[in-house]
Amino acid sequence: MLNRREDEEPAAEGPAAKALDAELCRALFGSLPRSGQRVKAEQYVRGLLSVRGRKTLRSIAAHFDGASAQQNVHHFIAASPWDWVRVRHDLARQAQRVLNPLAWVIDSLVVPKAGPHSVGADPQPTALGTVNGQRAVGTWLASERAAVPVDWQLRLSARWTADPLRQRASVPAHAVPGTVEECVRQAVAGLMSVGDMPPLPVVVDVGEADGACLARLLAATGLPFAVRVDPATPVRIDRSLLPRYGDLQRTAGELAESLPHLRQQVNPGDGRTTAAAIPVSASPPGREALTLLGEWLPGRPAVRGLWLGNFGADHLVPALRLTRLPGVVERDRAEISDGVGLRDFAGRSFPGWHRHITLASVAHLVVAAVRSGAVDVRAGIPGDVL
Repeated sequence: MLNRREDEEPAAEGPAAKALDAELCRALFGSLPRSGQRVKAEQYVRGLLSVRGRKTLRSIAAHFDGASAQQNVHHFIAASPWDWVRVRHDLARQAQRVLNPLAWVIDSLVVPKAGPHSVGADPQPTALGTVNGQRAVGTWLASERAAVPVDWQLRLSARWTADPLRQRASVPAHAVPGTVEECVRQAVAGLMSVGDMPPLPVVVDVGEADGACLARLLAATGLPFAVRVDPATPVRIDRSLLPRYGDLQRTAGELAESLPHLRQQVNPGDGRTTAAAIPVSASPPGREALTLLGEWLPGRPAVRGLWLGNFGADHLVPALRLTRLPGVVERDRAEISDGVGLRDFAGRSFPGWHRHITLASVAHLVVAAVRSGAVDVRAGIPGDVL
């Protein structure tokens, strides 16, 4: 990560870097116990907001003071004992105040890597084939106009939790190998641990996970939710609400296609669409009352999306609005996150990855706040937002 490329150049501070004022830094980095750590966190984020091209420790070090700047930034990210979880909680609270979000959105991200040495790098299946890289699950706060990442889980295979790789990558003893589904479980536990947050719906769009299993997990939280499910997911009609139908197990795709008379023409705010809300129970059955949401686009007979949630048929339009939020996440990840170096960490340490992606998420918040007009670059984020 320390090799300089021609496209990695320091630049003059733009509007987003100017918006990172003292008041916002206190709100975001106040949990760091040492003043030097708070200064370095600000300098690192300022570098992410200002460096052109790929963000490396070398290029970011240009925003640190002293002859040992490169060594200092490497130590701050890879070895300094500051708690990224507390910073993420403060980030989530600031994102809530800036965005007034509609929901938490949990999705997954693959970061391609050229070699096997970056922490968590393994062959990863994608829609375009298998690639070598990291698989991360992100938790975002999202509104209809913007989304900000506030927490991250890095999937580790068994080889990363056994020596010598565990020791080499500083993987902590409590980190265990797991599936993407288990990372989503950790993400749900993480969002439930953030204090001073209003209860928000949870939207999960992770194709690699068992959607029905995650629906049962989220039902236990008491929060409204919508989980994208595969068409092959087994479900049963809830006969207490649709008594005329048999209780044979069907796949979600088959069930959605077999009940055309339940479809409605609705407009969730982005144009008219056709949708159906079908009361079901997932398999194996539980006590949770679930709804299968199917949507068909005009002129396209095949179902567009299938979701399991705990909303009723009378909340079809609000549920459809929630299913639009992963699209906001995907857009802002491409337009903001990639620009502030979210995928750029090339180090080999587990703590380094978490610290870098935490501060890149802070940089994302600053850019999103400027774009949304929640921040005046001449005066910083107003007091009523902070």
